[in-house]
Amino acid sequence: MDKKEKIISTAFNLFYQYGVHAVGINRVISESGVAKKTLYTYFPSKEELIAATVEYCDLRYFSRLQSRIKKIEDGRLTILELFNDLDDSINRRIIASPPFHGCYFINVSAEFSNPENLIHKICAKNKNEMYELIKHHVSKILPSEKDVIEVSETISMLFEGAIVRAHILQDLQSAIKARTAVEKIILSELK
Repeated sequence: MDKKEKIISTAFNLFYQYGVHAVGINRVISESGVAKKTLYTYFPSKEELIAATVEYCDLRYFSRLQSRIKKIEDGRLTILELFNDLDDSINRRIIASPPFHGCYFINVSAEFSNPENLIHKICAKNKNEMYELIKHHVSKILPSEKDVIEVSETISMLFEGAIVRAHILQDLQSAIKARTAVEKIILSELK
């Protein structure tokens, strides 16, 4: 791992555990083992470092998710697998995954709540990508575009809601409960 990757990885882990505004640059420097000059060479501002951690998390998340679902051809099973992956994340069954502290994109966007802020936009991009992934697989099983949009939005809300319940209420079964609801929705749409 090169110095830039080490800085991003260290910052991501610290920001995810404690929050982006609670962690100072000096702590990132100390824990990543790089010189202050090195950090500022790569990231002239803390905001640029935060943006890099959000992009890092997005890339890591979708790479892992795509490798998990790429061999599943059935749209219904793919959607259900998204919830299985979430359950594994919540319950720490994913190798090299930090303890679950909610969704990094939700957490960071809450600290940068202005929708015009670059960091907020990057977080929103992740949520839109997830919605589009769900929609793509819903379109494999439902014939009507109207139904595809409606069902995709519902599934997306259940997915996000499961994350929030797991984080705030410590409901470690939230992804499985949401998955069960999604199964019922899909079955009712197929009738």
